[in-house]
Amino acid sequence: MKFDAITAGVYPDLIYPPYKSTVKRGPTQAPLRINAQTPVTENLNVAPTLILPNDIDLTAQGDSAPLGEKIVVTGRVFDEDGKPVRNSLLEVWQCNAAGRYWHKKDQHDAPLDPNFYGFGKMFTDNEGRYRFVSIKPGPYPWGNHHKAWRPAHIHFSLFGNVYAQRLVTQMYFPSDPLFDYDPIFQSIPDEAARQRLISRFSIDETVDDKMLGYEFDIVLRGRHATPMGI
Repeated sequence: MKFDAITAGVYPDLIYPPYKSTVKRGPTQAPLRINAQTPVTENLNVAPTLILPNDIDLTAQGDSAPLGEKIVVTGRVFDEDGKPVRNSLLEVWQCNAAGRYWHKKDQHDAPLDPNFYGFGKMFTDNEGRYRFVSIKPGPYPWGNHHKAWRPAHIHFSLFGNVYAQRLVTQMYFPSDPLFDYDPIFQSIPDEAARQRLISRFSIDETVDDKMLGYEFDIVLRGRHATPMGI
């Protein structure tokens, strides 16, 4: 998929050979441009009742506390004009502290944590802010190439306020030594755009002796957009 000069380098090509599965699943024909108002004027109408009591605390979904480093992640979601994206659905999912997902297709040699499922959801507030509690995920092997390990990351799915703001991306943690070796992270052409996928450690958001804090702001569309995850 090609984008205009404003967003050049922000988004990965949908076929990026070092990320081998994109060669098999990426579109080989140019996208068609359509003239439709619906993507920029409407969106899903999600009821607040969708959010369950423990959806914003991924450490409280089991019978006891999960293993690993407890963290809190917070940030704000903005549109391309810098305005907050309010009351919008945001979903997150991740592996556990040992680097394994709670999914039948993940069978690599790492333990499951019976008290950690790795999925949450929430709404942004009137300032576009979100906040959730979790466990810092571990890196894991993924078989793309020799010694292929993913950096620790959390997946984000955002719906914005209109269809055109839809974004699925990944949040990484500061100073991960695996960044240089990960073709998913490196598929973002622009270095500054890649840096926007890395969260910031925050002593202000750190909660006493209970959990470390990380901030991750997200911009939907425009020159300073948060890149998508492929």
